[in-house]
Amino acid sequence: MSLDVEIPDPPALDRPQDPGDYDAVDEPEYRSGDNTPHEALATFLQEGAWEDGFNEWRDDTYMAVDEFRLVRDRGLIDEFDFYWNMATEDVGYRAPTVPTDLTTPSGDPLERGERQGIEEELDDLGRTVSDVLETEYINRSGEEFGFFSDY
Repeated sequence: MSLDVEIPDPPALDRPQDPGDYDAVDEPEYRSGDNTPHEALATFLQEGAWEDGFNEWRDDTYMAVDEFRLVRDRGLIDEFDFYWNMATEDVGYRAPTVPTDLTTPSGDPLERGERQGIEEELDDLGRTVSDVLETEYINRSGEEFGFFSDY
C-alpha cells in the first residue's frame, strides 16, 4: 500500500531534550548540554533525510489519506523529535501522541482503535526516519562532520 500525499515539511526540532524520552536510543551516562548534534539532525532533515524517510515510510504504510490529513492538519508532524546519542551512535525518535479529541472531517470522534492505528503508523514513520538518519546521513568519519569523530 502506498500513501499518495505531498511530503510535509520536516519537524523543526526546537524542543528541549531529555534522552530518556526517546524511543530506540540508549540514555547516555552523562549529558553534556551540547545542542550541536540536535542542530545537525535538524540540518540533515532539511537536506533530505526527512524526505527520504517519509518516502520509504509512505510506500509501506497502512495509513489512509484522510487519516494523514487529520494528522497533518492537527500539527502532529511538527511534534516529531529526534535525538542523536553520539556515544552509542544511534538516533532516537519521539513520535506524537494522537489526541483523544481528534475528530474526522465530519466531526465524528475517532474510535480508540483508529487512534491506536494512527499512533502505530506515526511511530513507524519516526523509526524509519531515525534509521535513515543513522544509515545514510550521519557520516562520523567524513571531513564535513569531523568534529564528531571523537565519539
